[in-house]
Amino acid sequence: MREEEIPVLIAGGSLVGLSTAMFLAWHGIPALVVERHPGTAIHPRAAMFNQRTLELYRSVGIESEILDRANAEFLQDGAIVAVETLAGRELASFLPTLNHGVLDVSPCRRVYCTQNVLEPILRRRAEALGARTRFNVEVSTFETDDDGVRAIVRDRADGSELLVRARYMIGADGNRSPVRERLGIPMTGRGSFSNSATIYFRADIRQPLRERPFSVIYVNNSSLTGFMRFDTSGQSGFLAVNAMFGPDGKVNDVAAEVDDARCVQLVRDAIGVPDLDVEIVIVQPWRAAADVAERFRKGPTFLVGDAAHTMPPTGGFGGNTGVQDANNLAWKLALVLDGVAGSRLLDTYEMERQPAAHFAAEQAYTRYVKRTDPSLGDHDLQAQEDDLCIELGECYQSPAVCPSGQGQRPGHVHPREANALPGTRAPHLLLVRDGREISTLDLLGRNFVLLAGSQDAGWCEAARDAAADCHLPLDAWRIGADLGDPAGRFAECYGIGMDGAVLIRPDGFVAWRAQSPPESRRGTLETALTHLLCRESGPHRATAAA
Repeated sequence: MREEEIPVLIAGGSLVGLSTAMFLAWHGIPALVVERHPGTAIHPRAAMFNQRTLELYRSVGIESEILDRANAEFLQDGAIVAVETLAGRELASFLPTLNHGVLDVSPCRRVYCTQNVLEPILRRRAEALGARTRFNVEVSTFETDDDGVRAIVRDRADGSELLVRARYMIGADGNRSPVRERLGIPMTGRGSFSNSATIYFRADIRQPLRERPFSVIYVNNSSLTGFMRFDTSGQSGFLAVNAMFGPDGKVNDVAAEVDDARCVQLVRDAIGVPDLDVEIVIVQPWRAAADVAERFRKGPTFLVGDAAHTMPPTGGFGGNTGVQDANNLAWKLALVLDGVAGSRLLDTYEMERQPAAHFAAEQAYTRYVKRTDPSLGDHDLQAQEDDLCIELGECYQSPAVCPSGQGQRPGHVHPREANALPGTRAPHLLLVRDGREISTLDLLGRNFVLLAGSQDAGWCEAARDAAADCHLPLDAWRIGADLGDPAGRFAECYGIGMDGAVLIRPDGFVAWRAQSPPESRRGTLETALTHLLCRESGPHRATAAA
C-alpha cells in the first residue's frame, strides 16, 4: 500500500472542507482534502453567505470573484417575505432588503451565491495556495495515536488504497459524519423535526413574480409549507418543502412521499398557477434538525461545519457557522504546527466555536418555528435576536483571549455595542492608507495585529519586540499616524484612549487591549502573548483593561 505524510488531512471537500484547506494554506500549512463525490457541488444547496463569511473570503483575496459570479446569477438585496402563494396574498415581510440596516458594520455585504458557484472558487484558491484535493475518494477507516492519525483513503473508482499519516485530521464530512460516528461523539439538541425535500425546477414564473424584488419567499398554504428562490432569469429555481398536507393531514416525511408528479403539483401550489408548465430537474432530500456535537475535538481529530452542528436553513446560519469554524481552527493549527504556540491552544477551538454553534442552532430553530412550522410550539424558544448578533456578535471566552477584568462576559454582544471588547470581532472602521480608503478589517487575516492610538509612539516597537521574542509574525500600526483616521473615531470605536492599544488575532477577534499604556509596554505584551499562545506561562496572568 502506498503511504503519504501530510500535516493535516481533511475528510470532506464541500463548502467547509474546502474553506478549511484554503485558510490552512493561507497560513502556510498544506492540507490534503479527500471528498467522496466526483467533484465540487453540482446543485445549489446553501444560498446565502453573510457579511462575516465574506469578510473571511475577502481576507484571502476571493471576495471580488465571488461577487462577480453572484451578481451575474442571482438577485442581490431583495426582500425576504412570506406568501400564501407567489401569485396570491403576501402574509409577512421579514426584511425589506437582504442588507437592510447593516452596511455600517462591515465593508462586506450579505450575498446570494450557491455552493455550485462558490465551491470551484474555493477549490482553485486553496490549490493555488498549496492545498491538494482528491475527489471520488473517501476515508474508509482511521486510527489515532500520540503521533497523530493513520487513515486509509480508498479510491471509489478502482478500490485502491492509500495510507495517509497526518498530524491532525479534520472531519468536514457533513451531518451524517462518518468521522464523528467513528469517534463516538453524539449529537444533542432539538433532534429532527422534518424530513424535507428541495425540488429544483424550471418554470417561467415571471408573470406571477410581477417584477417584485423577492430574494427568499416563505410559503404557507393548505398544500405545503416551505420556501423558494429563483435565479435572475425568472425561469428556474428551487422549492424547499418542509411539510405538505393531504387527505390524512400533515406529512412531515416529505422526502419519502414525493415523486415527479407530486413535485410538479407542489411547485404549482407554491407559485399559485394551477396549469404552470414545470420541469423537475432533481429532488434532494434533507433533514431539518437543530443539533450540536457534544465535542468538537477528540485527540488529534476535529469536527467542523455540519459534522459539528446541524441547523435548519431559516436565517442562513448553517454554512456560515461552518466557515467560521474553519477559520477559527486554521490559524490555531498553523501556529501549533509551526511551533509558535502550545498545543493547548487547540483546546480553545471547542471552547469558542461550540457555544457559537449552540446559539446559531437555537436562533435558526426559533426562526423555523415562527416562519415555517408554528405547530412545533413556542414554549421553550430562545428570544429571537437580531441577525447581526448571530453573524458578527460572538464573544469568545477561552485562554486565547485575555480577560477584560469585567467578570463574566456575555456569549454574544451586538457588533454596534462591542467596542473591541476582548473576545469580540474587531470593529469595522474606515481608514486611509496611501491615499486609498480601507477598512480596519483589511489589516487583518494572516498575522496578529496591534493597533495603537495616535498619541503613543511606543506601542508598535514594543509589540514587534515582544512578538519577535515569541517568533510570532505581527503587524503594528498607529491609527491617526501610520494610517489616516478621517472620522477621528478609532479610539472611541475600539474602547481605548488616544494612547491605548488593541491586539487582534489572525481571525479578526480582539485578543487583548489596554485603554492606556502600562509601566512596561513590552513586558505587558510579552505576558499577553504568552497567555494567548498557551505557551509555558510566567508568574503573572495576562489581563486586559476594559
